Amino acid sequence: MNSDFVDALSSILTVLDSLLGSAPWFPFLLLGTGVFFSVYLKFPQLRFFTHAIEIVRGKFNRKGAKGDASHFQALTTAISGTVGTGNIGGVALAIYLGGPAALFWMWMTAFFGMTTKFVEVTLSHKYRVVDESGEIAGGPMYVMEKRLNMRWLAIFFAIATVVSSFGSGNLPQSNNIANGLSASFGIPNWVSGLVLASILATVILGGIKRIVLVAEKVVPVMALVYFLGALLVIAGNFSQIGESFWSIFEDAFTGSAAAGGFLGASFAFAFNRGVNRGLFSNEAGQGSAPIAHAAARTDEPVSEGTVSILEPFLDTIIICTLTGLVILSSGVWTEKHENQFQRFDTKVLEGEFSDEKDSDRIALFEFFNYREKGIELYEGNLEIREGVAMSSGFTIIHNRSVAENVKFYRDDVLYNGKIAVSGGALVDPAFVLKGKSLLHSVALTSEAFSRGLLGDYGRHIVSLTLVLFAFTTAVAWSYYGDRAMVYLFGVSSIRPYRIVYVFGFFGAAVADTSLIWLVSAITLALMAIPNLVSIFMLRNEILLDTLDYKERLVQGALRGKDI
Repeated sequence: MNSDFVDALSSILTVLDSLLGSAPWFPFLLLGTGVFFSVYLKFPQLRFFTHAIEIVRGKFNRKGAKGDASHFQALTTAISGTVGTGNIGGVALAIYLGGPAALFWMWMTAFFGMTTKFVEVTLSHKYRVVDESGEIAGGPMYVMEKRLNMRWLAIFFAIATVVSSFGSGNLPQSNNIANGLSASFGIPNWVSGLVLASILATVILGGIKRIVLVAEKVVPVMALVYFLGALLVIAGNFSQIGESFWSIFEDAFTGSAAAGGFLGASFAFAFNRGVNRGLFSNEAGQGSAPIAHAAARTDEPVSEGTVSILEPFLDTIIICTLTGLVILSSGVWTEKHENQFQRFDTKVLEGEFSDEKDSDRIALFEFFNYREKGIELYEGNLEIREGVAMSSGFTIIHNRSVAENVKFYRDDVLYNGKIAVSGGALVDPAFVLKGKSLLHSVALTSEAFSRGLLGDYGRHIVSLTLVLFAFTTAVAWSYYGDRAMVYLFGVSSIRPYRIVYVFGFFGAAVADTSLIWLVSAITLALMAIPNLVSIFMLRNEILLDTLDYKERLVQGALRGKDI
C-alpha cells in the first residue's frame, strides 16, 4: 500500500478516533449508562445472575416458542462474537497503553455493562421481526424504528453495524490470527488468511442454523483450553500474583507509573483505554449481541435479557482477568523484545532520549499522554552504515518506547547510505527496521504465556485459542452484518455481503496491526453512541417490563407454563 496513502489514512482515522471512541466524553457515556441502569433497575446483574444460569440450563424452556436458536445457542453465538482477540490482544493492548490500571476499568465496564446488555437485549428481543425468508431479525435498529419512530437513526445504526462487522468482527480477528500463527509457527500471513477465509465461507454461507451449531460446540472447548493454559502460566508466576493484583488497584485513580520500558500512563489515558478495550471485549452497549439474542426461542424478552448478563462476566471478568494476570505476573509488559517495527507505531524524534533518565522519561510521558509541545518530530537524513545509524541527535520510538539496537534493512539486507525522514517518519516505506522495544496486542500475550510452567509451549496455547476465539468472532459478526443488510436492503443482499466479508477476512491478514485496531475503535463507537441514546430514551419501559417479569417469576407464573 502506498506510504503516503497510509499516512494520510492514519491521520484521518486518528482524528476520527479522537472525536469518538478516544474522546474524553465517550467512556463517561458508556460507563455512565451502565451505572445509571444498574441503580435504576436495582442491579439486575446481581439479582438475576443465578436465574440466568437456570434459563441457560433449560429450566424455563417452553414448547412452541418462536425463534431460530435455543437460549444456550444464542448465548454461545453472542459469546463467540465477544470472546475474540479482545480477550487476548485487546487486554494486552489496554495494559500496553494504560498500564495495570486499565484492567481495573475493564472490570468496571464489564460489571456495569452486564446491566447495559440486559437492557439492550431485552428491548431488541421485544421488537424483533420475521424476515421474508422466515428467519428472525432483530437488533437496536428495529427498536429505533418500531418503538421510537426514528428510522433515520435506525438506518445510521444499521450502516454502522455493517461497517463495524468489518472493523470489529472481521479485520482485527483475521489480522491477529495471521500474526499469531506467523510468530509461533512461521506460517506466512497470506497462507493463514487464505485457509481461514475458505473455512469462514463454508460456515457463514450456511446461515444462522450452521452458525449456532458451530458456536455451541466450539465456544465451550476454546474457553476451557484457554482457561487451563492461563492457570498453568499463572501457577509458574504465583509469587507475583499478589503484587499484580495490587498494581491494578494501586493506580486505578491516579494512572500507572513508569516501569522498565513502559513510560507510564495518566489516569485519563488508563481510564479511557480500559473502558474502550472493555467495550471492544464484551461489547456491552455496542448493540451487537442483541442481534444474536433476538433469535432465541422464547416469548419472554426479559428472560433473554437476563441470559445476556452472563456474557460480560464470562468474557471480561473471567477470561480477560486471566489474560491480564498472565501478562502482569510474568513482567513482560515492561520489557523490550526483539521485533520488526511497524510503520504506524514508529516515530523518529528530534533529540536524544533515554528511558533510564528521569527527565527524559517525564518529557516522553507528557508527549505520549498529553501531546505536550517540547518534543519535535525529526526532519532530515540519517546516515546508515551496515544497518546502524551513524548520525546523532535523534531517537527512534516504537510501540511508545525508546527503541534499542535498531538495524535498518532494505530487501532483507543491512542498509548502507542515507535515509530521508520527514515528519518523524521514513519517507521510503521500503526500509524495514528491527530492534528491541515494547510489545503489544497478541505478541505481548504470546510472550507472557511462554514465561510459565509451559515454557515456549505456552505460545502454542495462545496461537490455538487465538484461531478459535477470533474465528468464531468473525463468524458471529458476519451474522450481525447480514441482519443489518437485511434491514437496509432486504434478504437479497445477504449473499453479496457474505462474499465481500470473506474477501475482507483474507485481506486483513496482511494489513498493519495498529491501523486495524484504530479502525475497530472508531466503528465500535459509531454503533454504541446511537444504541446507548436509544435505550436511555426507553428507560421507563424497561423498568416496567423488568418489574412485571420479576413479579411473575416470584409468583411462579413463568415456571408454571414450562414444558
